[in-house]
Amino acid sequence: MINEQLLNPKSIVVVGGSDDVQKPGGKVLKNLIDGNFKGNLYVANPKLDEVQGIKSYKNPQDLPEVDCAILAIAAKFCPQTIELLAKEKNTRAFIILSAGFSEENEEGAELERQIVETVNSVGGALIGPNCVGVLNSNYNGVFTTPIPSLDPKGCDFISGSGATAVFIMESGVPKGLSFSSVYSVGNSAQMGVEEILKYMDESYDPETSSSVKLLYIENIDKPEMLLKHASSLIRKGCKIAAIKSGSSEAGSRAASSHTGALASPDVAVNALFKKAGIVRCSGRDELATVASIFMHPELKGKNIAVITHAGGPAVMLTDSLSNNGLDVPHIEGPKSDALLEKLYAGSSVANPIDFLATGTAQQLGDIIDACENDFDNIDAMAVVFGSPGLFPVYDVYDLLDEKMKQCKKPIYPILPSVINVKDEIEHFLAKGRINFPDEVVFGDALAKVYNTPKPEAENIVIPEVDKKAIRAIIDEADNGYLAPEKIHALLDAAGIDRSKEGVIDTVEAAKEMAKEIGYPMVMKVVGPVHKSDVGGVVLNVMNEETVVAEFERLIKIQDTYAVMMCSQHKGTEVFIGAKREDKFGHMVLCGLGGIFIEVFKDVKAALAPISTEEAHEMIRGLQSYGIIKGIRGQEPVNEEKFADAVSRVAALMTVAPEIFEMDLNPLLGSKDAVVAVDARIRIEKEM
Repeated sequence: MINEQLLNPKSIVVVGGSDDVQKPGGKVLKNLIDGNFKGNLYVANPKLDEVQGIKSYKNPQDLPEVDCAILAIAAKFCPQTIELLAKEKNTRAFIILSAGFSEENEEGAELERQIVETVNSVGGALIGPNCVGVLNSNYNGVFTTPIPSLDPKGCDFISGSGATAVFIMESGVPKGLSFSSVYSVGNSAQMGVEEILKYMDESYDPETSSSVKLLYIENIDKPEMLLKHASSLIRKGCKIAAIKSGSSEAGSRAASSHTGALASPDVAVNALFKKAGIVRCSGRDELATVASIFMHPELKGKNIAVITHAGGPAVMLTDSLSNNGLDVPHIEGPKSDALLEKLYAGSSVANPIDFLATGTAQQLGDIIDACENDFDNIDAMAVVFGSPGLFPVYDVYDLLDEKMKQCKKPIYPILPSVINVKDEIEHFLAKGRINFPDEVVFGDALAKVYNTPKPEAENIVIPEVDKKAIRAIIDEADNGYLAPEKIHALLDAAGIDRSKEGVIDTVEAAKEMAKEIGYPMVMKVVGPVHKSDVGGVVLNVMNEETVVAEFERLIKIQDTYAVMMCSQHKGTEVFIGAKREDKFGHMVLCGLGGIFIEVFKDVKAALAPISTEEAHEMIRGLQSYGIIKGIRGQEPVNEEKFADAVSRVAALMTVAPEIFEMDLNPLLGSKDAVVAVDARIRIEKEM
């Protein structure tokens, strides 16, 4: 795992170092030299006595003791070289740039296993293989460019892809984004993104550590570790943004429930990121833009002043902000009038605040001061200022820098003229500032940052359930769908309200059940997946004659082996489902129920366990929330009871992880109750 020899080695050997800087072994050595590595630098190369002016050892056996080894040799030679270094040269940190391991074939995977075993046996740290290396303020242990400006308060960046790490840095550096460290984990043989983040959490110091973490993830192998340490870092004051690639699924998966059809690995990723408070990004430019926003003071409210000397970008930015839940509020009143008097004729301060192409640095300063001090309905400022190339704008950008130092409200500089005023922008960035060259990319990213919730509390309070009763049912159950009576017992043990019901398979039993339940009632088939599609649901059964006739009809429907009879409730149909997702645990989903879930697919998902507060957030995040609240005289759904049921389903999942899928569809929600009237539970135990 991460150790001092990896972070701050006193000596480094490049195994496979070369004079050819177009090869990884040559380039990483050049980067180490150019970065003025302060420790002892060695090379192991079987053909040369000196490489790029550094002493080279033809036989690694002749090397002195060395803290860190960077390997750029063929995969087949790596295990024996690492064995030598670890056991005889006291080497405790290894960065393997070489490819040809588990990403290629089983033979490569076996080489990788041998290496990990050796490194673990001496308590060492391994990055890679198949990576571009490690970069921090102590050494440039990468074979790529660019080597970004390193700043202790810049971004810590962990990437599962070396090439993508390069491209993301190339997106961020021209904007002025700085970095504190870069880890390219490659195949993650010993340490992946999760382990590096775990170290950053456990070693976090608010005075010295970077408070911005960026992640590029291709596979989440340890979601529980990622959730724990990402949320912990964010609670400590950090901000985290991530790309999780590979979100689409080719083709459709066969699903036996509504939940199975709607729940996917990518839904689980979204749920994990939301629970942790991670801002999920979809591409490199968005990730770099979100990181740049993180470098500014935190946005405390959603009201933005758009300050511009060009109409088009202001309109596009306003659209972006407004369409994503932020506001560009109207500005008016005496203080607005006083500001307008300081601007040229034709200017507007209504918001967007347009002070025309001829606007001056002084006028921009007046506008910023008014937004900072006079307009209480403004939480932040986005300043769009480019140039048609007629005159330099150093004075504007210098003023912008000064105002950013003075103001408590965030100021976001959008400087789109990256060619016309290239020199002025470089002058601005040299002050440690960041540019957002595209107003729409910025607007979308700002809204995403603002709309990402804070992480869930470390200790989630969940409802009490009857664990003993639940385990007794689950332990006795076989794989497959539970019988209705077992489902009823589970719901009762979890404290989930359900309709009064029973399952019968004879006419006489149907008559007795009708007397027990009372009228009106519902009758439905047991067996077919989609009961409505086969005519297997009968509502408003009011007498024994109908009970007999409908039983005889229903029992003959294909795949039916029994008939369920239950008391009939009225209300809005809602839905709760759960599905076990590999490595992530259980996802719980909620939304409108009945056929609406299939048509609208309007659901929200979260990972169990779920507090009632998080359940409320899920419900309120539904597009159909207006229906749940009650609209145009329609009776609302009792949100407290709906949220409680969501939380209880999640609690059931934690006690009974053998539940693979569960559908409560529908539950009928009224102002007084939320009652499950149909349920399916599928058990899948590991064999």
